[in-house]
Amino acid sequence: MIILSFFAFLSGIVTILSPCILPVLPIILSGSIGGKRKPLGVVTGFVASFSLFTLILSTLVQVLQIPPDTLRIAAIAIIIVFGVVLVVPFFQQKFEFFASRMVSRKQGAQKNGFTGGVLVGASLGLLWTPCVGPIMASVIGLAVSRQVDGGAVVIILSYAAGTALPMFGVMLGGRKMLSRFPRLTASTGKIQRVFGIVMIVLGLAIGFGVDRRFQTMILTAFPNYGSGLTSFENSDFIQRALDKRAGNEQEISLESAPQGGRLNDYGPAPDIVTDGKWFNTDKPLNMEDLKGKVVLLDFWTYSCVNCVRTLPYLRAWHDAYSEQGLVIIGVHSPEFAFERNEENVRKSIEELGVIWPVVLDNDFEQWRAYSNRYWPAHYFIDAEGRIRYFHFGEGEYENSEKVIRKLLIEAGNKPAGTAETTEWGGVDSRTAEIYLGYKRSEGFLSEAVRKNEERMLYSIDESPVNGEWALEGEWTIRQDFIEIDGSGVIELGFHAKDVFLVIEPLAKNGRVEVEVDGLVETVLIPEESRLYRLVEFENAEERILRIKIEGRLRFYAFTFG
Repeated sequence: MIILSFFAFLSGIVTILSPCILPVLPIILSGSIGGKRKPLGVVTGFVASFSLFTLILSTLVQVLQIPPDTLRIAAIAIIIVFGVVLVVPFFQQKFEFFASRMVSRKQGAQKNGFTGGVLVGASLGLLWTPCVGPIMASVIGLAVSRQVDGGAVVIILSYAAGTALPMFGVMLGGRKMLSRFPRLTASTGKIQRVFGIVMIVLGLAIGFGVDRRFQTMILTAFPNYGSGLTSFENSDFIQRALDKRAGNEQEISLESAPQGGRLNDYGPAPDIVTDGKWFNTDKPLNMEDLKGKVVLLDFWTYSCVNCVRTLPYLRAWHDAYSEQGLVIIGVHSPEFAFERNEENVRKSIEELGVIWPVVLDNDFEQWRAYSNRYWPAHYFIDAEGRIRYFHFGEGEYENSEKVIRKLLIEAGNKPAGTAETTEWGGVDSRTAEIYLGYKRSEGFLSEAVRKNEERMLYSIDESPVNGEWALEGEWTIRQDFIEIDGSGVIELGFHAKDVFLVIEPLAKNGRVEVEVDGLVETVLIPEESRLYRLVEFENAEERILRIKIEGRLRFYAFTFG
């Protein structure tokens, strides 16, 4: 528990760098003006509100039988009211009088701004939708299913405190800047009114959903912004701690995730058990009716930035393969109470361009059926209804597409060209770095027969596609490199403009001849251990590279440009 709480605290701190913070940043900055204790009030209200409502809001909505958006609308109203208070002196005087009646005059609340800060922070805690990793996802899953325990409370408080720390720093920094520049200090009244106008506009924008559209626009323009901030949560160390806390050891977990698009058999896929509302389909779907189809089950939620970043790829796969037997099903498991609202989900589906079937999983029935704890999470199910591959989080889109194509071929289909994901400027289309040693290797086509640390004869039985590689000849595969003494071949499928390879010569007169799509491009005589450029093209395309080798050489890793 201490481990998870510590990393939840770190996740909260790095959240200040994520795109999730942008829509509410002006509200945070408003804490720079007003009484000297206003920043403390803002973070106090935020930590209390965010923690409390994350843990009990779903239950509260169900018990009180109120619409999920009710408290969110109330928070928006508070933000707008505070904006009006900052703009209009008359209302500011009335608020100070009200605050002085709410607390002891000895505390000077009407002067130090603490009470107003608490109200602003509490509203912020209700409005903010963070980019969560596996740790927070596990807590939210418990909260929705009404299984909150003491550990969940500690984790959520740790995350909120971590988020509040940089918020507090931003507000103190703003106050310090105001105090250091006399002209700004003299214009405090005008600055206060500007912040008031910004808060009014921001409150209205959030009320009309402009904040979510703004996030989508930012991610479209800067697709890598904020990605990987909580990637440390995916470490084996934390995954084991989450498994221990959940009281199970899952066969399907990040720790056991398949590499390089390799297919395994993880057993029958659980049926679709949620009875929620369906979108983009005339009738509810189930696994029995989908036999013969390749199914991609996507756990997502519309305010999750990480999920939004995957949608262009899902759309491209739907366009490329739906007529050849691929069915994508979005399982919308809400991270926050307002995401339970059918109308909100419907609008978001339209705005985000989601055109495949989506089912609401408001009670996390489907989530629990898969023992899931990630947004987004993709489960790949073959034509026989068995889970063959899975991927948690963003990235590895080439491997995911490889899996789709392999499963379609298994089902008797012949997929044509690969999907086009030009919508976001080819994000992740360039081949990722490929390590050749067995410690970190991915995409090796002879994985099943590989013998580590032993000299073995390999052959190339199929042409590699993007991110895959194969060997021909007698090779020794060691922890960090592959080694040859004689003649051999490396064949690689890649998508890039430039290809580089780290080579270490073990003797003189080694020779490396590089062919691309059957044409000789380069001949190298490696004389020192370093990174060598193998090929350079004007445009990035999918190609096959074949390296013919003579001599005693070691090869470590391919990189791409």
